[in-house]
Amino acid sequence: MPKGSPELTNARKEEIIAACKALYRELSFKEITIMRIADATTFSRASIYNYFETKEEIFLAILQKEYELWVADLDEIINSNDSMTRDRIAKLLAGSLEKRELLLKLMSMNHYDMEENSRQERLREFKVAYGASLRAVDRLLQKFCTDMGESAREAFIYSFFPFIYGIYPYAVVTEKQKQAMESAGVGYSYHSIFELAYTCAKKLLEN
Repeated sequence: MPKGSPELTNARKEEIIAACKALYRELSFKEITIMRIADATTFSRASIYNYFETKEEIFLAILQKEYELWVADLDEIINSNDSMTRDRIAKLLAGSLEKRELLLKLMSMNHYDMEENSRQERLREFKVAYGASLRAVDRLLQKFCTDMGESAREAFIYSFFPFIYGIYPYAVVTEKQKQAMESAGVGYSYHSIFELAYTCAKKLLEN
């Protein structure tokens, strides 16, 4: 890591992360390289390696930030409501995920590669953000579902989180995929991120 103030180091990391995030709007994970990221920043490829050893570490940093934003959304829901029905909880949870399409995309695509090809220290930073999201959902349930014990809350979390990892591919389907499903005789009914997340959360909360 090059010498410099923590503020300068963080600013440089943010520039790299922002460049990668912008590229990901237009290009696939496979198409994005360290060289492409460097071309979109004020850094050389060699300079980027001072901050991130692999492109997977950069993507993991994006995913970490998306988790942090989701936690902030969940905390806002918790702090701005005194009581809620379970249906309302399901709707607000679904709405919070609808705002975080990038989170869901990264969850469902290349997640294993991001973790496997990142240094332990970077992976730990990410897991802190992931753990915070689990605790935020648990706080939500504790406050508004007072009849749910610890085991019931845990059952919700470990059913809901694996489910949301698969939302993106069902909610975001390309024309090419639609045509392939039609020619293969596979029935496809469109459901939005909100609809999928709401249906799952509501069902789990009713159990």
